[in-house]
Amino acid sequence: MTAANTARGQTAPDRAAAEAEDRDTDGQRGAAGDRLRAPSRLHAFNRYELKYLLPVAQVADVRAELAARMDTDGNAGAGGYGVWSLYYDTQRLRFYWEKIEGLKFRRKLRIRRYGELGTGADDTTVSVEIKQRVNRVTQKRRVLLPYDLARDLCDRRVRVEHPDADQGFVDEVLDLVHRLDLRPTAMTGYRREPYVGVGSDLGLRVTLDHRVRGRDRDFDLRSEAESRYIIHPGFVVMEVKANERAPYWVTDMAARRGLQVQRISKYCQSVEAFGKAPRSVFHVPEDDPVAESRPLSAEAARPA
Repeated sequence: MTAANTARGQTAPDRAAAEAEDRDTDGQRGAAGDRLRAPSRLHAFNRYELKYLLPVAQVADVRAELAARMDTDGNAGAGGYGVWSLYYDTQRLRFYWEKIEGLKFRRKLRIRRYGELGTGADDTTVSVEIKQRVNRVTQKRRVLLPYDLARDLCDRRVRVEHPDADQGFVDEVLDLVHRLDLRPTAMTGYRREPYVGVGSDLGLRVTLDHRVRGRDRDFDLRSEAESRYIIHPGFVVMEVKANERAPYWVTDMAARRGLQVQRISKYCQSVEAFGKAPRSVFHVPEDDPVAESRPLSAEAARPA
């Protein structure tokens, strides 16, 4: 880590997790991966995603199968890493309903922090992201900013400048916040256990997201305020991300275990868990295990 990065409050685990997300989903290794590990003005990539609800009782077996075919993300450590996201929406929840109704083009704005909760400096590095769906392809663009500048941009609607930020993207975010009158709406947090493809599976990334929680207030990404489960703690969200299509062995593994592709949005689950919107006929039915929730303090974040 350079002295400049340290001065901006960017810890090695935080930056490593953010860069791993970019590098592994893009399938970049070697020299190309090294370039992505350097500070860049704008990260952007396309991918296909599949999501499954994995019973905790099956996690150990799935973990063993993934480890036999993939590499564990060396930046994650033995316990993975925390992922904390603050989502923005309109007063009438436009982005929520675009997802629920399955629009072919939809998007959302969020600020995301990697690492552990707790008091942090205002210049702790976070990513400001626009994630959008175009037909079946997920596209994500983001820039890394100090937390105080990210809040200036998204909450206080101030035009910010930073030497490592793509100013065109920053202005796009500002326009979106102003034009749609976006405001902080919900938070999510979970412990991510990531695996990356090797050999013929370059570009493949599989993540196991444990103890998925959310809250509808105290929107400081450093706060240890109490959250609640937005997905039943007996289930882990398994996400499969690939540049083109998931390898046969992944879908076969899911089929052998009776897993079905789910339309799970952690943001939508958080909105619904706190009664900000009724459950839609397009979304998860009431008797689905993903619908259950109960209180949980934010520090309980160990993988199953």
